[in-house]
Amino acid sequence: MLPSEAFPATRFDNSYARLPERFFAQLPPTPVAAPRLIRLNDGLARELGLSPEALKTPEGVAVLAGNRIPEGGEPLAMAYAGHQFGNFVPQLGDGRAVLLGEVIDRQGRRRDIQLKGSGPTPFSRRGDGRAALGPVLREYIVSEAMAALGIPTTRTLAAVESGETVRRETPLPGAVLTRVAASHIRVGTFQYFSARGDNEGLRLLADHTIARLYPDAMEAPNRYRAFLTCVIARQADLIVQWLLAGFIHGVMNTDNMAVSGETIDYGPCAFMDAYHPGTVFSSIDHQGRYAYANQPRMAQWNLARLAETLLPLLADDKDAALAEAQSAIDAFGPRFQAAYDTGFCRKLGLSRTEGEDIALAEDLLTRMADNGADFTLTFRLLCDAAVDPAGDAALRRQFTEPATYDDWAARWRARLTQQGAAPDAVRAQMRAVNPLFIPRNHRVEEAIAAAVNGHDFTPFETLLTVLAAPYDEQPGREAYAQPPRPDQMVHTTFCGT
Repeated sequence: MLPSEAFPATRFDNSYARLPERFFAQLPPTPVAAPRLIRLNDGLARELGLSPEALKTPEGVAVLAGNRIPEGGEPLAMAYAGHQFGNFVPQLGDGRAVLLGEVIDRQGRRRDIQLKGSGPTPFSRRGDGRAALGPVLREYIVSEAMAALGIPTTRTLAAVESGETVRRETPLPGAVLTRVAASHIRVGTFQYFSARGDNEGLRLLADHTIARLYPDAMEAPNRYRAFLTCVIARQADLIVQWLLAGFIHGVMNTDNMAVSGETIDYGPCAFMDAYHPGTVFSSIDHQGRYAYANQPRMAQWNLARLAETLLPLLADDKDAALAEAQSAIDAFGPRFQAAYDTGFCRKLGLSRTEGEDIALAEDLLTRMADNGADFTLTFRLLCDAAVDPAGDAALRRQFTEPATYDDWAARWRARLTQQGAAPDAVRAQMRAVNPLFIPRNHRVEEAIAAAVNGHDFTPFETLLTVLAAPYDEQPGREAYAQPPRPDQMVHTTFCGT
């Protein structure tokens, strides 16, 4: 390890590395042949207390590529298990990622710094441990778009070309992504120790996680029940935010659910264009397990698996422990539904949920699904229609049967009138929750194709600039708000492994 201006040793405080050795495998990243910085997230670097200028030097890029370990870094691959599409795998772990260490950011928050595509680990399961350029760019685009939308997410600090070729179905350029998270501890991390009957490890993990992410739970009469309650609440709120934005994770396995409540692991993810509750993009989700509308149910299923691992900690008596776990899991539904109802009513300009408001929102979604209406654009166009009925013309074009919108709009306007708020204020409130720009699949694929096939990162940079202000009107960039033409539609997304 060498001193580094890019990652000052004083910023590191690696609490996970102080846990017992069975929690991880300590190893350095595997160096790459010819690292070249694609993009550094300057704002995030400053937020972390790091120098963007130093990170862009050859020394800094070497750290971001895995060719150099900064002073204070203690690289390790985390152990975890997980249910993958409902099938339990007792050992997964970081197969192509290394946790470089933890830094304390400028607000005093502990943040993980992880390299993805950093080479094989003991958990690689015969994989090469590398990442292709395309998936690295996809995660950069979508994770930063999620952050701009205000949805809890891991962040991307940097993307670096490796100068090497990775082999998937075809040879592809390789890359390394630097991911930042409040924590990389997953539901699957708890399952790893539970599957081994390692109650001591389970308790150490739970205490570590509580101290790091939910310190208030330490003061509760039963800290483990309080922890479970906190995780369930954060996940319920997170899934609501996914649905409000039309986001589909695509691979909601328990090893892809972070107990911090952040969105993690952007593999076959996508934002819907035309709304339909059964929408699936993932090439490996053949049964639609993680379809858009299934995400709340699957989140609760995953949380039930977390609750199962905590049974030895919840109470000494088995029946009492089961009762505690069941009570916590039962709270997911009401928490989710309340936030979901409030969220969709706000998208319609309704500041309070009353009477038939939920039925009004659900009726719109049904009509959108039946008529192929674009999810994001429909709600954004409603912002202007709330002020002036002349906005109905653009909305009617979203529906294959325009009269379907007319009937609904009359009831919606009557409800807005009853609410009594000033139209301009309603539009401003609606624009604050209905984005104009999302990372549309065809735009993401265009950016990836230009970079991979032509080494042209201009579309990637432009898209990131647009997505950094998703709620703002951006003159000259109206095309980025438009749905794809039929020949541009992307129906399938793929994992990066």
